[in-house]
Amino acid sequence: MNQELIRNFSIIAHIDHGKSTLADRMLHRSGAVAERDLKEQLLDTMDLERERGITIKASAVTIDMVVDGKTYMFNLIDTPGHVDFHYEVDRALAACEGALLVVDATQGVQAQTVANAYAAVGNDLEIIPVVNKIDLAGAGPEDTAIEVEHVLGISSENVQFVSAKSGDGVPELMKAIVEHLPPPTGDPDAPLQVLIFDSQYNDYRGVICYVRVMHGTLNKGRKILLMGRARNYMVTELGKFRPRMTPCDSLAAGETGYVVASIKTLKDVTVGDTITDAVHPAPEPLPGYQPPQLMVFCDFYPSSGETYNALREALERLSLNDSSFSYHPQQSDALGPGFRCGFLGLLHMEIVQERLERECGVSVVQTAPSVTYEVVLRDGKVERVEAAGDLPDASHIEELREPWVEMQIITPAEAIGNIMALAETKRGEYKRQEYISPQRVILTYEFPFNEILYDFYDKLKSITRGYGTMDYQVTDYRAGDLVKLDILVNHTPVDALSLICHRTKADHRGRRFLIKLRREIGRQQFEIRLQASIGHKIIASETIKPFRKDVTAKCYGGDVTRKRKLLEKQKKGKKRMKTVGSVDIPQKAFMTVLEPED
Repeated sequence: MNQELIRNFSIIAHIDHGKSTLADRMLHRSGAVAERDLKEQLLDTMDLERERGITIKASAVTIDMVVDGKTYMFNLIDTPGHVDFHYEVDRALAACEGALLVVDATQGVQAQTVANAYAAVGNDLEIIPVVNKIDLAGAGPEDTAIEVEHVLGISSENVQFVSAKSGDGVPELMKAIVEHLPPPTGDPDAPLQVLIFDSQYNDYRGVICYVRVMHGTLNKGRKILLMGRARNYMVTELGKFRPRMTPCDSLAAGETGYVVASIKTLKDVTVGDTITDAVHPAPEPLPGYQPPQLMVFCDFYPSSGETYNALREALERLSLNDSSFSYHPQQSDALGPGFRCGFLGLLHMEIVQERLERECGVSVVQTAPSVTYEVVLRDGKVERVEAAGDLPDASHIEELREPWVEMQIITPAEAIGNIMALAETKRGEYKRQEYISPQRVILTYEFPFNEILYDFYDKLKSITRGYGTMDYQVTDYRAGDLVKLDILVNHTPVDALSLICHRTKADHRGRRFLIKLRREIGRQQFEIRLQASIGHKIIASETIKPFRKDVTAKCYGGDVTRKRKLLEKQKKGKKRMKTVGSVDIPQKAFMTVLEPED
């Protein structure tokens, strides 16, 4: 197809501002989906996405749209809005020349609106601001357009006003896409360079690569080379998403689609890799993607009835479709062999665990998450530590550094005092504030990442009555008065339960953790002692009392020494049982650290 008639763009926005609904409306208007097949969030194909009402995976689709009598090929990518899936947005933007920045007319500019706009500018994309939901009763389209210009610096003259639900303004938006977004610039006759921006595994067809052709033309039956792994394959099927997979004979420069080449080895395909011709390869690969900055780590272990190999295979298959998490083998004295996994955030971690259970049929035991720390040793070496159990001996540590983030909070002006009080409890440092309207303000703070990891977002939503939003970026690592808090069960440290925290909060967190742990661990025939310690100093202790059998029930009358003899015998038996008995720690106990503080 003539490149002048191709437009590649992503739809980006804050959560619930109408990205997926706008994509549905475009599909409906183009006739790509029959009336009987229409449903809400058509491109959200995962059960988890439909249940939670959020987009987790970016979805590509090709539609033919008639504008001013000409038929254009629109290759659009619907992206997630949550901060934990920002890597999906970055990958989508790298495969496009433009972006539709959707803003809710009832909510205005939000935290992820700003973050996504900066990401699009960083990728040198042309941006069309779209004010959505103009048909709602509380909508303020003109005020929202002024807000977009004030906060993002995008002229309000270019703003498109639409209602994705009713279809109002969508024809004008289609025309704006044709006029303002540039066509692709790839050379169809140059050496073949194809970017892999996503992939998935199929039991019958092998690895299916989602691609954008940058230069050259890819044909069915062509012998290709994956430049990252230096492996050759034969293309058995090409196609486009319309929105179902529809085979075609070729993909030219500027087009997106999928490639099937009977790739059975999962490790051969890497998101960001370059596909080229095996006979006449390109001189160099495409730049690809920056690796994601993983900040939250936890351990996955096979639960009872599962095997280590089954968990490993499940993680391999899932990592192919979600390249933004990592995993490597880990051994625990308490839980046996497992994997240390890295994620972009807590929601990302939760989604990966649910996908393991639903899509792969593997249930796991998950430890409490933690962030990465930098350890400066006495010999000057600097090491990254992903869990408290990996910390070297305290005598070897010169300095312990924790990650800090810069956070932008957009909130109603009347909630500023409550947010400042919350920030003080989380060791936040105030930087600046900026009013974007008389009623709404942007607060900029710096926080230790570990302080906002668990319950900060929930508390922010509570004190702002649901109107506060936040976005953050990790900036640097800073030294702090940090300590390792060990949890001992019957005087034996459990690495999976240990954590790193600030010294001023260690006593409170240790006591709170032991109280909740006591509720989760069932009583045994012997006494269980739970302790929290910093080094060799015990700072908190709880005891789970044993079951007691009334061994003196049959003793009636006679000398009291008969009862004492039976009680001493029982005492010795419980002492012996304590030395050989094992304590089963349930999965929920590992997650008690995540529960919000009272």
